Amino acid sequence: MRKIDELLYEYGLSHQNETNKTIHWICVPAIFFSIVGLIFSIPSEFLGGLLPFLGSFANWASLVLLVVLFYYVSLSPPLALGMFFFSAICLALANLLTLISPIPLWALSIGIFVIAWIFQFWGHKIEGKKPSFLKDLQFLLIGPAWLMHFIYKKLGLAY
Repeated sequence: MRKIDELLYEYGLSHQNETNKTIHWICVPAIFFSIVGLIFSIPSEFLGGLLPFLGSFANWASLVLLVVLFYYVSLSPPLALGMFFFSAICLALANLLTLISPIPLWALSIGIFVIAWIFQFWGHKIEGKKPSFLKDLQFLLIGPAWLMHFIYKKLGLAY
């Protein structure tokens, strides 16, 4: 069995309850975005000077997501492609919010992060099982991939 299949299976063991699954469909992407938003908010003048050809794409969130995408590629290149598109959407939304929101991106991101985690833990209370990441921190990255693999299955795509 491939490592990605093992990780998705193990993650799925603590996500059987329909209410908990529904909460995860909302909160896992929200948490992913909030982390992107927080990292996006870190001033990146150093990166812009180091990588001027990247323009506004030279920010800490892009750099961190590049590393995260290498992790996903090591598990499943097709799944990594879906995560790349989702990451790009998160970066675009973070950029848009910095341009139009009267509330700073970091403040929005902290609010989303806290609220989403409260719901996540409530979902696990309903489930009656601890979150997977308490066993192994890599499950913090498996959660988004777990959701993505369901999208792939629905579309009839191999992951």
